[in-house]
Amino acid sequence: MNLSRHPELLDRLAAAYALGTLRGRARRRFEAMAREQAPVRAAALLWESRVASFNELPQPQTPAPAVWTRIDNLLAAEREQAAMQAARTTPAATPPPNPRGWLGSLAWWRGAGVAGAVATVAALAVSLGLQNELGQERTRANGLQAELQTQTTQVAQLQAELQARPRIEYVAVLNDQQASAALLVTFDPEGQRLNLQRVGGFQEAADRSLQLWALPPGAAPRSLGVLTRERLLQLAADAAALRETPALAVSLEPLGGVPSETGPTGPVLFQGALIRKQI
Repeated sequence: MNLSRHPELLDRLAAAYALGTLRGRARRRFEAMAREQAPVRAAALLWESRVASFNELPQPQTPAPAVWTRIDNLLAAEREQAAMQAARTTPAATPPPNPRGWLGSLAWWRGAGVAGAVATVAALAVSLGLQNELGQERTRANGLQAELQTQTTQVAQLQAELQARPRIEYVAVLNDQQASAALLVTFDPEGQRLNLQRVGGFQEAADRSLQLWALPPGAAPRSLGVLTRERLLQLAADAAALRETPALAVSLEPLGGVPSETGPTGPVLFQGALIRKQI
């Protein structure tokens, strides 16, 4: 099956492959087609570069189990304190009759008063301690909530940035002599620039430069720019320079490159077809 004739299906399959949801025999068939068809390989690399940006998203932070245990304990203590308060406000039961008369009754009331005062002091001490610990836990919870809100904002910003990325009109995967992908090239028609991403491990010597060439049919190669050593870079270009260009190539040149008029002077290391995408 030639997936290049079905761009929407190719885009969905490439996205599923990059996300890891394409599995089993379907994944193996897609990988086989990617090895044989340059458009499939280009779509897969393009989606892998998109998905790779999400690796930098902040990871969600799970509170420690001890935090939730302390919160549960504090809530239970609050309920117990409320029950004690309700018990104190309930009218006291009438004391049992005392055969010794008013003297025994007075002693009973004094004992009850002392016990009540002790219980009140203890309850106040416990209440103050619990309120202090609860305040600390609330502060920690507010900090976690603020951190989660910050992460949510960052994710939204990254998603908006991904959606606002430049459109792609042309794409090319340049392979080395072993047919392994070495360079992913895309063209942004609005920004009028080529976006290049090194996907192989090649690194030129300090006194050499890689130079990108357009290979128009029936004409001499035309330089599109000299590559820097960064894995991601951009080169100014225009659609007219690419419209009649079926393929691109990269040669190894002296440091700083050579004039476009001379053409490549060193060995051609990478080359591949330039494919126009629907935008």
